[in-house]
Amino acid sequence: MITIKATALTKRLIALFKVLALVLTLGSVSSLSNAAIEVFEFDNPRQEAQYQALIEEFRCPKCQNQNLAGSDSVISQDLKRKTYEMVMAGQSDAQIREYMYERYGDFISYKPPVRPSTWILWYFPPVILLLLIAGWLMRTKKANNKKQVSSVPSGAQAIDLDKVGSNLSDEEAQKLKALLKEHSNDHKSDNN
Repeated sequence: MITIKATALTKRLIALFKVLALVLTLGSVSSLSNAAIEVFEFDNPRQEAQYQALIEEFRCPKCQNQNLAGSDSVISQDLKRKTYEMVMAGQSDAQIREYMYERYGDFISYKPPVRPSTWILWYFPPVILLLLIAGWLMRTKKANNKKQVSSVPSGAQAIDLDKVGSNLSDEEAQKLKALLKEHSNDHKSDNN
C-alpha cells in the first residue's frame, strides 16, 4: 500500500515538474521575442520607406546571407539604429550607403557599387553566359559540318556502294555512279 502511494506521489511530482518546465520555457521564449522587436517612429511615410529600403538592401555583417531587416543579431540592431538616425537626420540614400561602405566595405550591400573591385560581380556572369552561348553555337556548327561531310561518300564508301550496286542493272549502276561523282564534285567546289 505504501509503495502504491509513493508511486502515485512520484507520478504527481514528475507531472508538476513537467508543467513547471513548460511554463518556464514558454515564459523565456516570450520574453526573448519581445526583446528582439524595435519600433522606430518616423516623421513621414517617405522616411519610413527610405529606412525599409535601406535595411532590406544592407547585409548583416555577422549573419550568413541575411539582410538587416531579417536579422536579430546585436550588430544588425546597431546598424538599424544607425540607419534610423541617419534617415531622421535627413541624409540621402547615397550618403547612408557611403557611410556603410566606408565602415564595412562593399560586402555590406546586396547591390554593391560598380567599381574595379566589384567588376567581377557585375561582369563575370554575363561574360560567362556569352562564352557558353558562343561555345554552344560553335559546337552546333561543327556538328552540322560533320553531318554534311559524312553525307558525301568517300573512296571507301564508294567501294561499298559498288558492292551494293551489284544488285542493280548495268544501266542503273552507271546512273548511280554518275550521280555520286557529280555530288562529290559539287561538294569539293563548295569547300574551295
